[in-house]
Amino acid sequence: MSWLDRFRGGSRQKMRGPAKDAARTGSTRVRAANSADVDHLHTWATERRGVEGFVEPRTAVSDVTLLLVAHDGEWTRRRVPSVEWAHTFCNKHQIPSYDAAVVGIPQRMREYNRRRKQQGL
Repeated sequence: MSWLDRFRGGSRQKMRGPAKDAARTGSTRVRAANSADVDHLHTWATERRGVEGFVEPRTAVSDVTLLLVAHDGEWTRRRVPSVEWAHTFCNKHQIPSYDAAVVGIPQRMREYNRRRKQQGL
């Protein structure tokens, strides 16, 4: 860039600021929890024993989720309306609930995933 280019605006293409319309940029929107999610969590929790709930906070790519883990490590995860809703759901179903950001996920879930991978499932 020459000295005169600085006054003329330069020959380089200028950087634009962030897009104002998320749909225009191709950004994805997070799907909200719905009744199918709630029904799945209810059915899953009542059909298994030793279930614990792990409430996962909202992130840049997903909304608040509730991770349910059974005694053998089998698990399911669904979106929920809020952190409070997830803890209330667990209390109603007499399931202990924890904040996943604080306690992490249980080892039995990792072992379950490892067993399934070794079985080719």
